[in-house]
Amino acid sequence: MAVGIFDSGLGGLTVLDAVSKRLPDVPFVYFGDNKHAPYGVRDADDVYNLTCAAVERLWGAGCDLVILACNTASAAALRRMQESWIPQDKRVLGVFVPLIEALTERQWGDNSPPREVAVKHVALFATPATVRSRAFQRELAFRAIGVDVEAQACGGLVDAIEEGDMILAEALVRSHVDALKRKMPEPEAAILGCTHYPLMQEIFQDALGPQVTVYSQANLVADALADYLVRHPGMLGSGGESGFLTTGNPLKVSQHATQFLRHKISFDAA
Repeated sequence: MAVGIFDSGLGGLTVLDAVSKRLPDVPFVYFGDNKHAPYGVRDADDVYNLTCAAVERLWGAGCDLVILACNTASAAALRRMQESWIPQDKRVLGVFVPLIEALTERQWGDNSPPREVAVKHVALFATPATVRSRAFQRELAFRAIGVDVEAQACGGLVDAIEEGDMILAEALVRSHVDALKRKMPEPEAAILGCTHYPLMQEIFQDALGPQVTVYSQANLVADALADYLVRHPGMLGSGGESGFLTTGNPLKVSQHATQFLRHKISFDAA
């Protein structure tokens, strides 16, 4: 029954935490490609190849359905994977669509033409690779018209969060928000387009101001996954045990993950 959750590092643990609470009876296998993190500074081919290797490892663990809890992988690799690589008996889903559906007030599977929505000015905070891909803008254009998106590449933020340096992380958040506001002084909504960023959501909100609605992905992805499994129960794979896998040093990654989610997590070598 296991479902795979993949991220380049520890950020996907925010998604894992939400989906585990939403679906307590479903086993999840988490794969962190910590050896090659962060993905946000890599080119598209590199991200694609690393993501495919990770997804294959999760398939091998009995996870026929894999969630890319990594915005960079979702942005730079998912469409290419879906078009030419994923077998018909497997599924790989990203994290952009549930968030965009929430922003545009659409239900899952609503494929009606794009229409005007309430929010007109959106700030996107993401990794450099996600910003370069323009995947968020492309998916948004399928659903909404007349929305101005200003993207801010948040260089260095993932590294600071992965290392547990929250003083540096806060300084980087405030610096990136200031840079965004110079381009878009009054955003109505902000997208935290990296699964690491929910750990800094309060800082983003404080820096942006109370008038800005901040959208984070974890709970939205959890609700979307629950809905998907109701409609596709056969996508629960043969795996029956939860676990944590990493390409990095299991002891070091376990220590950082425990600090990251504030409860004990033990990784095994992938």
